[in-house]
Amino acid sequence: MTRKVLLSTLTALGLAAVIALAVSRPGLTAQSKKVFIITDMEGVDGIFDEDLQCVPWKSPRWEESRKLLTGETNAAVDGLYEGGATEVVVLDGHWSGSNLSVADINPKARLLTGSVPRTFTLDNSYSAMIFIGQHAMAGAEKGILGHTESPEGIHNVWVNSTPVGEIGLNLMVAASFGIPTIMLSGDTAACKELQGLVPQAECAEVKSGVSRTGGLMLAHSVACALIRDKCRRAMQKLGEFKPYQVSEPVEIKVEYTAIGTREMPPREGVQRLDDRTWSIRGKNFMDAWYKF
Repeated sequence: MTRKVLLSTLTALGLAAVIALAVSRPGLTAQSKKVFIITDMEGVDGIFDEDLQCVPWKSPRWEESRKLLTGETNAAVDGLYEGGATEVVVLDGHWSGSNLSVADINPKARLLTGSVPRTFTLDNSYSAMIFIGQHAMAGAEKGILGHTESPEGIHNVWVNSTPVGEIGLNLMVAASFGIPTIMLSGDTAACKELQGLVPQAECAEVKSGVSRTGGLMLAHSVACALIRDKCRRAMQKLGEFKPYQVSEPVEIKVEYTAIGTREMPPREGVQRLDDRTWSIRGKNFMDAWYKF
């Protein structure tokens, strides 16, 4: 084969590969590495008390908490770009999305804030998702401020009999769009929770609980350096990750607390199991998720 023919063949093969990728993941090119960050606050280093630190309109240390979250988020953005990300979108995911500001967010990222749909605007143009400031599920051993969706309202959630919290639920939403979850920052319990679902995920363990409202914390600068490094590492091994697989059909079972118990309108796929527990079934995860 002549050099000219060889180059022509390789060019054709390369073009075919790009076309195949575009067909399988519309909007995703061979070079694009777009990453979605879900932020929360209870898993941020230095955070240990909901009323003191996490409620926007009443916590006396709210401004400090917001700065801690911003620092961790900005460090994550830097690490992702160092690892090869080409675009980063940050969801302001705590409370009603009033924690991060365009005035001090990393200029290499775009901020998604305010009222956001349950799919977080995700689509299959994203290459990966990560969590920053994420807490563990309700009832997790020594999980600092652990809860699932509502601290007062929900006691347990299962997907196909597997206990999950916000980590599991949100990574399953991402997986529905073909997006793998590759990294998390939070406490020891949150890291253990993610790696139980995605064993190869990178975790920045920025604090370790000694109770639900106390723990050992890193200095903020050390936590940010760790987050930056773990994000870079996660991006560098992006090819090792696959979207989390949920067996179908799907059942989401929700056990509410005594004060969180609610009525649901009767409809297909929703069944009350006892005074506080509901079974929500769907043909796939998103079908069940929209009924939840």
